[in-house]
Amino acid sequence: MAESNDGNGADELVFAPLGGLGEIGMNAALYGFGPKRGRKWILVDLGVAFAGPDLPGVDLIMPDLAFIQTIRKDLLALIITHAHEDHVGAIASLWPQLKCPVYATPFTAGLLEARRLGEPGAPKVNIRVIMQGSKIELGPFSIEYVPVSHSIPESSALAIRTNLGLVLHSGDWKRDATPVVGLPTDEARLRAIGEEGVLALISDSTNIMREGESPSEAQVAAALADIVARAKKRVVVTTFASNVARLRSVAEAAQACGRSVVIAGRAMERCVMVARECGYLDGLPAFLSQSTYGNLPAERVVLLATGSQGEPRAAMARVARDDHPEIKLSKGDLAIFSSRAIPGNEKSVNEIINALIDQGVEVLTDRDGLVHASGHPRRGEVAKLYEWLKPKVAIPAHGEAMHLLAHAEFAKSLGVADVVGARNGDLILLAPGRPGVIDQVAHGRVYRDGDVVIEANDESLRARRGLALAGVVSVGVALNAKGELAGEADVVCAGLPGKTREGKSMDEAIDNAIFSAFDNLPRAKRRDPDAVSTALERAVKSAVRNAWGKRPTVHVLVMPV
Repeated sequence: MAESNDGNGADELVFAPLGGLGEIGMNAALYGFGPKRGRKWILVDLGVAFAGPDLPGVDLIMPDLAFIQTIRKDLLALIITHAHEDHVGAIASLWPQLKCPVYATPFTAGLLEARRLGEPGAPKVNIRVIMQGSKIELGPFSIEYVPVSHSIPESSALAIRTNLGLVLHSGDWKRDATPVVGLPTDEARLRAIGEEGVLALISDSTNIMREGESPSEAQVAAALADIVARAKKRVVVTTFASNVARLRSVAEAAQACGRSVVIAGRAMERCVMVARECGYLDGLPAFLSQSTYGNLPAERVVLLATGSQGEPRAAMARVARDDHPEIKLSKGDLAIFSSRAIPGNEKSVNEIINALIDQGVEVLTDRDGLVHASGHPRRGEVAKLYEWLKPKVAIPAHGEAMHLLAHAEFAKSLGVADVVGARNGDLILLAPGRPGVIDQVAHGRVYRDGDVVIEANDESLRARRGLALAGVVSVGVALNAKGELAGEADVVCAGLPGKTREGKSMDEAIDNAIFSAFDNLPRAKRRDPDAVSTALERAVKSAVRNAWGKRPTVHVLVMPV
């Protein structure tokens, strides 16, 4: 690791989160080394969060990279810890702003490439494959990929070494000695890193409010095997498509009972393809496509389906609505939700569960048995990590405000000398001297809206919220040279009730407002299309408000003829 001091001041090691500190998701974190005006940077992860009903039409929420644009020439690489969407989902949209090398393990690289091939127009990303346990030398940084368990193969913590100290970026992890697929958390290596000396630990806060330790994937596998063995009819299991350990556990349970595995959902198909290429499904029969489902006896099939989070277009939602073209369930079939609803998704997941119950399907969730295990550490595991590493500084990450606060208090209780409560946009000095927030960097959110990326303050979002609340009225009128209406007004309403509060026709109320407003205009203004448009817009808004109590969006087109 070469010195990077270029005469602009003393070297500093800094941390600048752009996402993931204040929310669960949208993970993106910068590390910088060097003098203030000559730092070199690496970016760790580039993920998404999922939009709620407050953002109608928006598909994904992504970190704003405005700050990175100011230091792009000094950005050495994007380092990926694992392949979950909240860590990689923004790469296809935002990598063209970076154009730096991307380092990822084989499974992560395979998923990124498979997704690119399935999305027309997606950029060809410069991906460099790195194996777990290996190191990358990038300018003043030496980065080691340390294997950790998580609910996706090849998750890695990052040991980031510099001349000012070693930072351990945990990524998503748990302590699992029997993960079914992939390597367990490398406790011996983490202990050795702790003996080497850890300046700062920046780590996962997702389950910090839960006591004890998370169950192992092997325990879930045993429970699923028992449930499938006792099932009399069809079994459908929905889980995260990327949880290859869970897919393998379900497939082994099916194989033991003489059942075939059918997969439904493009994300599931993609993950299975990459998992087989990487050897994680070796020894299992090929999975069948959903087109074979209807030809298999009920007692001889296990269906693996996407949609564990209630996604309306995923396989489980379509099955629950009974509008899937090839997959149907019957009374007495069993549906297992081998997952836990991400906060915000509970309502949509419950709707699917209720619809299945109405079809006579038996439903099992993690409330009924050990059919799911989190990929994140509970307090007991977090305490072990602090014991292994003995960091001088702790910065809680990957969590909402309540998680970060609970983690900070827990770290203090474990005797960590300096605990820094950070949020997105904070520039945090790690070394030299006392760690803490020293500045702010540009940060925020941008949105994936269809095939384009828009700013958070885009006018279209305000307009959509208005349309969602009070609908739209479109009015078209034609004016002749004398300033008279040429024919009837053309009115189209969307999102308005058909009747007023008095029970009269809403269309009639709007028509009356249009003609009354036009008749009340001075004759000179009737020849002015702008004046006519303004008068009719105000009249229609007022009339609908009086008739309904809400003000719709009103568009008026005046055509001279």
